[in-house]
Amino acid sequence: MLKTVADAVPAADAAPVQIRIRGVEKTFAVGTQKIVALQDIDLDIRKGEFVCLLGPSGCGKSTLLNAVAGFQPPTKGTVAVDGRTITEPGPDRGMVFQEYALFPWMTVAQNVAFGLEIKGMSKPEIAGTVERLLEKLHLQDFRNRFPKDLSGGMRQRVAIARVLALDSPILLMDEPFGALDALTRRTLQDELLRIWEEVGKTILFVTHSIEESIYLADRIVVMTYRPGTVKRDVLVDMPRPRDGSAPEFNRLKRELSQMVMEEQQRFSQDEIRSVTAD
Repeated sequence: MLKTVADAVPAADAAPVQIRIRGVEKTFAVGTQKIVALQDIDLDIRKGEFVCLLGPSGCGKSTLLNAVAGFQPPTKGTVAVDGRTITEPGPDRGMVFQEYALFPWMTVAQNVAFGLEIKGMSKPEIAGTVERLLEKLHLQDFRNRFPKDLSGGMRQRVAIARVLALDSPILLMDEPFGALDALTRRTLQDELLRIWEEVGKTILFVTHSIEESIYLADRIVVMTYRPGTVKRDVLVDMPRPRDGSAPEFNRLKRELSQMVMEEQQRFSQDEIRSVTAD
């Protein structure tokens, strides 16, 4: 049986809530039509938690992540970080995109250093931070390469290093491994978990992959198809490293698959209706 956050009693020494989402709704105007992307989202994420947003296309995962990032404030409701309402991007929230978003004219080291230069840090501080992160992410031998010379996995390592350089307490990750092959994806998942355990960041991670969410997360927030809301907030009560062949892993995978497929069917039916209407 799934263990949900609603079933759990927070321990006396539980970390404080860092991200608080209350009554969030997001609507978009498409021509004369109003699309409700998010509706009645209530969610608390504690400091140091690794939380995955899981669901099919169209459920509003990235829209919710963008609201936390401050890129697209909600139409209704509030998103607060450490008690402060979010209305715009800020240095307390670092974003990692699926597309890497690297500067093609800069080397690996220059890409990692860019944000630190904008912050006005001294050259010795920048050099020390860049060196530490290149070593942490196994990029030392690629410091003078340009993004075009790197594999997809290496580019994503650079993107993660660039965000870590800013030392934001919160990492927001929008399907960062979605375009990678299976082996590279698992390698970077392990790297991310290692870094997360070392530095203690709060991570909010968007994914379509049920296996990825179970492998990574403390909690999996399953979202409904549009309008997106929280269908189930599931605790992943398994020690790390997690074995994808273990009975408890596969039991949770089956239960989550059933929930996600219900929403995927709603998505497919909506697409069919849309094509028929056209």
